[in-house]
Amino acid sequence: MSVFVAILIGLAMGAIFGMALEKGRVCEGGVIVCQMQMSRHAMLKMFLTAVATGLVVLSVMVGFGLAKLSPKATLFAADIVGGAILGVGIVIAGACPGTVLAQIGTGYKDAIFTFIGGLFGALAFTYMEPNILKPVLTAGSYGKLTLDKLIGLPFPAVALTFAAIIVGFLVWLEKVSPWEKEIGPNADGLPAESADSMPQGAASRA
Repeated sequence: MSVFVAILIGLAMGAIFGMALEKGRVCEGGVIVCQMQMSRHAMLKMFLTAVATGLVVLSVMVGFGLAKLSPKATLFAADIVGGAILGVGIVIAGACPGTVLAQIGTGYKDAIFTFIGGLFGALAFTYMEPNILKPVLTAGSYGKLTLDKLIGLPFPAVALTFAAIIVGFLVWLEKVSPWEKEIGPNADGLPAESADSMPQGAASRA
């Protein structure tokens, strides 16, 4: 595959992903913050659905020899510290590196500043990582640690089992917290009754 074709495929996949984020309203700042507060679960439902779908597709491809897994090394310090910083940033900005692009496309003016801040953050990390951050972030490395290797089972079996568990959890979550009650028609992640009680125009600024 040429670089040009790879770029076109990446752009097409990004466009589809962005459309899914917008149609599912997962790119909205209110929905993202409510998910981080665990008060609404639309974002969790969408992403877990993607995880379950990916597990099924990967299990089929690996099982038939159409793909080979290339996991990265397990770095507990980097995962914990990086995940914590990312989570704090998501709550403050109401966006993550993926949703900020969808927000820009849907007209969120403040998302432009979030995007610029992300670029400066990536630039700062690039200069700090080799000498300052690397000794800390590489601490607690256990190599390429995967669950299927730990328990001694084939990857497809483990992947399909987890996909079934995720689907069962999603069915339960939808029953206890239906999406119709989580996403109001006129507000960012607010219930319909809350949106009706908000001053005119306030919902669109959430």
